Amino acid sequence: MEKDKKKPLFIHQPEYKGGPKALTQFIYAQLRYPAAALEAGVEGMVLVDYDIDYKGNVVATRVLQGVGHGCDEEACRVVRLLKFDVPKNRGVRVLFHKKARIQFKKPAPVAQPAAPNSSPAALQVSYSLTPAETPAETVAENKKEVYSYTIQL
Repeated sequence: MEKDKKKPLFIHQPEYKGGPKALTQFIYAQLRYPAAALEAGVEGMVLVDYDIDYKGNVVATRVLQGVGHGCDEEACRVVRLLKFDVPKNRGVRVLFHKKARIQFKKPAPVAQPAAPNSSPAALQVSYSLTPAETPAETVAENKKEVYSYTIQL
């Protein structure tokens, strides 16, 4: 009985250096939430179709499904930054087509901790001052002065 021989691949697909997880991390690290989408409260998924040339550069992008308010343009901008590793394909210059799904979620509001015992309009700053010690003062009691400043905003 003869073993089934695997046919060699003629065209090798491009791969992102580091794999799919690195690709996702790069996309979301570069992604900036558009101000127009933030004001309108828009969230959703943008589906982008893109072309990769034989050198591994993204040469064209098309939005297949968008959410508008600048999210589509931002997704295309980030996809154009990608760089792929393309193995030699026997001298054939091939244009590859891939798709990317980019999720836009509103960033969580950053909660600022409230200062204890202070109103929102007043900011309280405390400084402590310790005078330089001389040998005679080291034996005597330690002196410590405390100053308190209140700044009204």
